[in-house]
Amino acid sequence: MTRCHIIPPYMLEALLADADPDVADRARTSLRVDAQVRAARAVQPLSATLKPLRTAGAVAPSPHRVISDARHTQTTPGTRVRGEGDPPTDDKATDEAYDGLGDTWTFYESAYGRDSIDGRGMTLLGTVHYGRAYDNAFWDGTQMIFGDGDGTIFNRFTIAKDVIGHELTHGVTAATANLTYSDQPGALNESISDVFGSCVKQMALGQTAAEADWLIGEGLLAVGIRGRALRDMLHPGTAYDDPRLGTDPQPADMSGYVTTSDDNGGVHTNSGIPNRAFALAATSLGGHSWEVAGAVWYAVLTGPDITPDCDFATFARLTGAEAAARHGVDAATAVATAWERVGVTSRAETPSRSVPAATPADTRLLLRRTGGFAGLSAERQLRLADLPADDRRAWQRLLVAPTLAEAVDRPGTPDGYSYTVVCQSLGLEVSVAESHLPPHVQSLLERTLLG
Repeated sequence: MTRCHIIPPYMLEALLADADPDVADRARTSLRVDAQVRAARAVQPLSATLKPLRTAGAVAPSPHRVISDARHTQTTPGTRVRGEGDPPTDDKATDEAYDGLGDTWTFYESAYGRDSIDGRGMTLLGTVHYGRAYDNAFWDGTQMIFGDGDGTIFNRFTIAKDVIGHELTHGVTAATANLTYSDQPGALNESISDVFGSCVKQMALGQTAAEADWLIGEGLLAVGIRGRALRDMLHPGTAYDDPRLGTDPQPADMSGYVTTSDDNGGVHTNSGIPNRAFALAATSLGGHSWEVAGAVWYAVLTGPDITPDCDFATFARLTGAEAAARHGVDAATAVATAWERVGVTSRAETPSRSVPAATPADTRLLLRRTGGFAGLSAERQLRLADLPADDRRAWQRLLVAPTLAEAVDRPGTPDGYSYTVVCQSLGLEVSVAESHLPPHVQSLLERTLLG
């Protein structure tokens, strides 16, 4: 399993040529430790790393945190120094890690009803004071690990709530869409962590999307470094410009997309493109970023339609369809416009058919199933408002997605079923073979037909 570090390798690699030999040595050590951790953890299967450490019971969900101290070794988890409900200590890193893990847990539970990283109450573990002057922080598949920074280029890595939210979100992604960590899927993986890391920070500060600074890692750069943060989601490529670190390489749109074999296909560089799309969508939609734009991104990340090889254009299409289903045409237009502004337009146009969220009761469907070994037919007429909320949203997504149209005119299997969907208000009438439908769509049609 790939380990995801908050400091991109290109930042550490820039420091290898630093005139200060201590800075160069620390960067070299941090890169070596990163490689050792990846190698040591790569053999762990995903099922092992995401196993819950406690079982959710009948009581209301609550966080369960354990912070340990590596005492400048590279051994984890280290010595336990603070557990859930324990009072603050006299160590800033310990207490910042404890608070950041709690803020991230609170964000996911209050915004989306998700109980911890795996959704099943997983204990949140954190190890502070990892290594000596280690310039990074990362989620290793089971816990958070924080370096102290070198004090010259980077400050301690517990200082930024969005860094903690970013890293823990890699765990959420691994437990849901499991996006491949390379090229565009890998850049989406990184971007999604920035998206929800920023949302964690904004919720903790009580900020709206308009009030947020959209910086990732503010406070991490030491005094004297010319920069505001590691990344700027609203203005990619402007976060820092420093003689030692170089210039922020993130592109703001697809015209600057970088094709490279470095950094797993440029995952930390090209993530600036979907980052900006989210920030543009959130500020356009207004309010708190997690309420509309974030809810759309989260629904796609955890939904049935995303695949590990999802690229930018596919994610754009999915978020547009989800916005239409949840919030109507205006929201879908805002999302599509945001993607267009960053140059992602293929398969991401505003859906031509949409179900107005304000009048779901007026949308009527006719669903008919024919065929099968016995040659029997079944039919149901209904309104979307007659369906349970989850199924109603699933139908709203299906009606604006190309799934049904792509299956039209494809031959079915002998004795298989065929479904016909008619929605007069949308000018829709299609007949599709069951064998060409994704399992979750087939299940939806079956549930709807049987009532």
